[in-house]
Amino acid sequence: MTGLTPPSRLVRRADFIACSKGRRFPTAAFVLQERRRGDDKGPRFGFTVTKKTGGAVERNRMRRRLKEVVRLGARDAAQPGSDYVLVLGRAALDRPFESLVADLTEALRRAAAAKGEPKAKAERTLNRSSDSPSGGTPPAR
Repeated sequence: MTGLTPPSRLVRRADFIACSKGRRFPTAAFVLQERRRGDDKGPRFGFTVTKKTGGAVERNRMRRRLKEVVRLGARDAAQPGSDYVLVLGRAALDRPFESLVADLTEALRRAAAAKGEPKAKAERTLNRSSDSPSGGTPPAR
């Protein structure tokens, strides 16, 4: 089996979390999350498929399809020194393979063209006087 080798694969949870705080590039079948590491080593890829996208068999099939897309040439379009996480959606199961290749190539092209750091997310402030998000009094128990 010739999949992604360990140096080109994300395996640590901390790397996935760091990537989730980076830039996002949505496509029809998945969302590409990108984080620049700041070194010149090769690109690394990780895959995330949540349980709400389907059963284990479907999730594994989606993951295998996208791993093959990356193996077949998307690594050539990826930037050295970057980590990428593909958050797969349900459409990745039924989408034609050629479309997945085109989607990933386009997302990697947009990621390479993006400059600077991602915009910081606005901090959500809660009213500390109660646990209710509306700021009112919590219901009686």
